[in-house]
Order: sequence, then C-alpha cells, then structure tokens
Amino acid sequence: MPNDEHLNQRMRLALEAHIGISEMRMMGGTCFFLNGNMLCGARRDKDGFGRFMFRVGKAKETEALSNPFANPIVHGKRKLSGFVVVDEADCDPAALGDWLSLCLAHAASLPPKS
Repeated sequence: MPNDEHLNQRMRLALEAHIGISEMRMMGGTCFFLNGNMLCGARRDKDGFGRFMFRVGKAKETEALSNPFANPIVHGKRKLSGFVVVDEADCDPAALGDWLSLCLAHAASLPPKS
C-alpha cells in the first residue's frame, strides 16, 4: 500500500480539529488513530488509484456498504469486517467529513489505547 502524501494531507486537514489524533506508517501507507484506536487510512494502490480506508465498526458496516461508493476490504479470501474502502475520486471534502464522522463515533466508543 504505497504512501501518498496528497491523500495523507487531505486526511490530516479533515481531522485537524480533533484532539487525540495520531498517525502511523503501516504497510507503506498511513493510518490515522483516535486515542490509539484506528480510524482510517490513505494509500495509492499499484493500479494508480488513491483510496481511503474507513473503520466504521461492525455495527455500521451494512449502512456504510449501502453507499454506492463504498466497497468491502478483502485480503486474499478474507473480508475485513467493520472496514470499507472508498476511491479518492468519490470522496470530496463533504463525503470525507461524513465518512470520518462514522469512524470517529466508532473509535470514541472504544476504550483508549496507549
């Protein structure tokens, strides 16, 4: 998952008003956290398309996947529950804010990690 600084900066700007946000390079991309709990990630795939990964939680996964721009994340044959992926082109600033609201609500429901 190649790192993409443009996508990372979009995510940073969308999250800048929130306290407790951190980020970590993982698998060549960047993941963002709230109080140690993963929120989302940004990457540019080998096909050249930028994508955002959102951790919406299992309870909101069906709702999230009802959005025509959201897709499940599948690694090999295993679906990653509670996560969706959205292409950069389908995620304008308003949509990014909506996705992050779901992620922030889920992460806020979890105990902080150190």
